[in-house]
Amino acid sequence: MSDAAARIGFMQGRLSPQINGMIQSFPWEAWRDEYATAQQIGFALMEWTLDQARIEQNPLMTSAGREQIAALSAQTGVAVSSVTGDCFMQAPFWKAGRARQSLINTFDAVIRNAAAIGARLIVTPLVDNGAVTTDAERADLLDGMSELAPVLRACGCAIAFESDFEPSRLADFIKDFPTDLFGVNFDIGNSASLGWAPQVEIPLLASRLLNVHVKDRLFGGATVPLGEGAADFKAVFALLKAHGYTGRFILQTARDPAGNHALAAAKYRAMTMEWLATA
Repeated sequence: MSDAAARIGFMQGRLSPQINGMIQSFPWEAWRDEYATAQQIGFALMEWTLDQARIEQNPLMTSAGREQIAALSAQTGVAVSSVTGDCFMQAPFWKAGRARQSLINTFDAVIRNAAAIGARLIVTPLVDNGAVTTDAERADLLDGMSELAPVLRACGCAIAFESDFEPSRLADFIKDFPTDLFGVNFDIGNSASLGWAPQVEIPLLASRLLNVHVKDRLFGGATVPLGEGAADFKAVFALLKAHGYTGRFILQTARDPAGNHALAAAKYRAMTMEWLATA
């Protein structure tokens, strides 16, 4: 496998039928099957998806589930390298009031369990219900992450925040967090939808980039197939290379309306390989 291919992964669930029309959710019925499908397509990496609903039952959070994950990874060569914690967006401890400590305890468990299967990066969305909108929420987030710093360090893990902050504001925000434990998840489609120019955003954040989500969106609009939205992929990949990014590219791409999700993922993987090769 080439170095480029080894850096490209997919968001768990993208190879499975949609659940209740949602673009992203944990694929309860098909999660095991995704390993073999991913192997056939050529993926080396998967980003696990963790929802708040039934979180205690998610395979990542049970010893038996983690054993299955390890076995499937060994059989197929598809590693779980990172976890997207949609649960933290759905139930953010920085907005929780009395439930705060319970949610921090859950976050602690997610870090430990992710590390146990070799996933060293936790993507934490600060968007939608998890958006940081007040100084008090920002302070609470920083305090909670300070509580979690020892377990992150002990487990060799890091957190990548995904935010809809304007680039200079995000660059200022991330300065409050230790560089060895916290960084930024760059979502190509979300930034394009918001109108952030990659020529401005990537140089500002390059030193803190830990993960990249490959997605396309219309300006001010929804997710669309790669190449049909506002994202300038050639510019983004060239800038990431120029600024020394050597990390993962996780396909968080549009679902296929006809349900041919594996075929779409294979196409998007090939497009990403081409952008990497020509950057």
